[in-house]
Amino acid sequence: MAIDVKNLTIQLNDKIILDGVTVTIPKGRVTSIIGPNGVGKSTLLKAMGKINSTYQGDILLDNVDIRSIKRKAFAQRLAILPQGMQAPADVTVRQLVDYGRFPYRSWFSSHKKEDEEIVDWAMEETQVIDLAHRQLVSLSGGERQRAWIAMALAQKPEILLLDEPTTYLDVAHQLEVMEIVTRLNKDLGLTVIMVLHDLNQAVKYSDYLVVVKDKGIYTAGAPDKVMNETFLKDVFGVRAEVFSNERGEQILTPVEVLR
Repeated sequence: MAIDVKNLTIQLNDKIILDGVTVTIPKGRVTSIIGPNGVGKSTLLKAMGKINSTYQGDILLDNVDIRSIKRKAFAQRLAILPQGMQAPADVTVRQLVDYGRFPYRSWFSSHKKEDEEIVDWAMEETQVIDLAHRQLVSLSGGERQRAWIAMALAQKPEILLLDEPTTYLDVAHQLEVMEIVTRLNKDLGLTVIMVLHDLNQAVKYSDYLVVVKDKGIYTAGAPDKVMNETFLKDVFGVRAEVFSNERGEQILTPVEVLR
């Protein structure tokens, strides 16, 4: 496994968000965390990414409790992009991507040739190398998201966590981002864990699904084992039709809200 979550309970402002969650995330695969709004998907992701460390239970990275791993060492192995990332208004794409090298620098160290090469590589992999000297604020939503992914990639992580990476993007840019993410998984062996709202994207681009409902895990498994009419009824309260397109991919079409 890449990450093993054991009996995880998270309480925020006297409200229990996740209660006794146990789930194993497979190594080298693309995993999507799905479920209704407000069930704790992002909370689970942030706990795995060590952003939220106020929890009971255990989160293991290759059988080591992440609480025992120092922050820089952890950032060399795992990168996370939460929602709503912000950068200074005048920062360029290259400067942003260069921030991803922070786990490998001491307080007084200067830029190394290796850092420059890795920054170039990360921009090439995410197709923003031609935008290197553009300010982030001048980019389209899709370009900006690819730049943030390049920053995470510059950390040279084993695991990449993404919280709703296609939110607010148009259809073309959504597909662009998803294709890049899955290519990074296939070409680099990068373990990817995403929170997604679009169920059809989850089916198309994921090897493994984790379904969160009622403060716990409803089910987990391969998309073709998880996605069916019963799942959509139980988790989302909708009746849906499931059919295959000409590529043999499952397509979900909600047709009725069940009262």
